[in-house]
Amino acid sequence: MERPASTARPSHQRAEPRDFRLLWWANAADGVGSQASGTVLPLLLLGLGNSPQTVGLIAGASTALGLLLGPLVALPADRGARKRVMTGSAAVSALAMGCVALALAAGHPPLGLILTAVLVERLATACFEAAARGTVALVSPGPEQPRAIARLAAADQGALITGPALGGLLYQAARALPFLADALSYLVSALCVSAMRADLRAASPRQRGAGLLREGAAGLRLVRSAPLLRLVLVWGATVNAVVVALYYSAVFTLRRDGHAGAVLGAVLALSGAAGLVGALAAPRVAGRFGAPRVVPGVTWLLVPLAAALAVVTSAWAYGLLFGLVCLLMPLASVVLQARAVQVTAPALQARTGAVLATATTGAAALAPVLAGALADRVSAAAPAAVCGVLLALLAAHSSRRPVRGVLAPEAAGRAAEVTG
Repeated sequence: MERPASTARPSHQRAEPRDFRLLWWANAADGVGSQASGTVLPLLLLGLGNSPQTVGLIAGASTALGLLLGPLVALPADRGARKRVMTGSAAVSALAMGCVALALAAGHPPLGLILTAVLVERLATACFEAAARGTVALVSPGPEQPRAIARLAAADQGALITGPALGGLLYQAARALPFLADALSYLVSALCVSAMRADLRAASPRQRGAGLLREGAAGLRLVRSAPLLRLVLVWGATVNAVVVALYYSAVFTLRRDGHAGAVLGAVLALSGAAGLVGALAAPRVAGRFGAPRVVPGVTWLLVPLAAALAVVTSAWAYGLLFGLVCLLMPLASVVLQARAVQVTAPALQARTGAVLATATTGAAALAPVLAGALADRVSAAAPAAVCGVLLALLAAHSSRRPVRGVLAPEAAGRAAEVTG
């Protein structure tokens, strides 16, 4: 595989802390705005006369289209259009959400207009996220990347806490306000990305004789050939699916026991705060114990928590246990994300990230379906029990000596030389 153009690595040296701060603000603004509008969107669609099944189909279709579009956008991003795609996508998303806000403020909007604008925004967001993968490697020096990824993960967790609360409050005041806030957040993201001084192109020369399909599949070939990236894919897909399934298991159990929505909201707030703490603590924990210990250790600790969620009946016990799951998960996921960035050449970051994101998002999208089927046909505790078994298998796999070996710093260094 050819080495990236000579401009890719020097951009690491020229990148400024200011550029990472701009990236952080772009990510944080996007996260809060998306959570604010996404939380109330089902309420809006239901209020416009749609059935719950229709609302679910709309959400599923937009997620599926995003998964398909992401890998297609990754290729031009890796070829050098990363900054243009990010700013353009954010601007399109702002326009779409602005149209929704304007239509709602004007009165009773046509359903087709709302659905079209929402779909455009979801697709543009998928383009932004696909192009943004690998930006950390271009605006943050190598030794600082684990801390940078942890700060971005903490911003995501913070958005999960503040976004829904903000969206609910704004929707109470006027149903157009959450979508106006989302439009403004996209404008902030576009301005932050356009203000970056670092060279975000990091494009490698196009390989002669390589067709579009072959170039687009370079990320998949890299994941298949790199043991570390295969571990990131397997671990991320499994644990993300488990966390989503455990959340829905909690929803099913709490509703069965007659608990109100306020209790579920408290569980979500607790889990979001725990995830924020875990993301911030991840670099320090990894620095003290090392990645070969942190990843299998965290995975083993998740097993008894999932098993306990299958047997507890108290709502507060659910909140505590699920909060511990959300606290522990980032300790390992941040480490794995940082390793993935470090071993992947900048000119392959978007395509490789698209493969990993498709696997994890796809698994998380299937989790509610499987959790619902298990809860209906077996019992409300069955999803948590199955999650415990999956985590035990994953923990046993991550504890194998060859797997722990690929997490060692020297192994990451060798992998980076190969992928470069």
